[in-house]
Amino acid sequence: MFGIKYLTESHLKGFDRYKYSSIDTGYISVYIMHPFWNWCVQFLPKWLAPNLITFTGFLLTVVNFILIAYYDWDFQGGNHEVHTVPRWVWSVAAINILLYYNLDGMDGKQARRTGTSGPLGELFDHGLDSYSAVLIPIYMFSLFGTNDLPPIHMFFVIWNVFLNFYLTHVEKYNTGVMFLPWGYDCTMW
Repeated sequence: MFGIKYLTESHLKGFDRYKYSSIDTGYISVYIMHPFWNWCVQFLPKWLAPNLITFTGFLLTVVNFILIAYYDWDFQGGNHEVHTVPRWVWSVAAINILLYYNLDGMDGKQARRTGTSGPLGELFDHGLDSYSAVLIPIYMFSLFGTNDLPPIHMFFVIWNVFLNFYLTHVEKYNTGVMFLPWGYDCTMW
């Protein structure tokens, strides 16, 4: 562990050449969300670290998971016969998801605004997004209940989301460009 060089000189020089590149073809993103995030980010103080914005958004998804795990530990909350989850939990979860989505969209813009954009910030952002990509489908499973949906289906849904997230990043690693197709908008709304 100590005394071992994990990164070669080539890796270290790559940090200096790094520039985030993405192609977003979603109509909602291009024409509504990005202009909205650009407008919102101007109200953030310049001293606010982009990673703090990222972490705050991630904490909102964790709060949702804790609330839903407490009130709906058996995923019966969405069933019509049983109402174990108070209505305020769904309201808080909806607000938190909306805030998470917007904070996740604004963190990179804040990084570019403050000149602190870099590969470690992207790693932090996408690393926490990978956890959120697992937590968010769990909320949906809780919301709709388990009457007609066996738990093994939810397992496969979570793995499908995770696999898509992973393959997008493998593609970015190989091409240097993060491609966000038009269907990405639909997954967040």
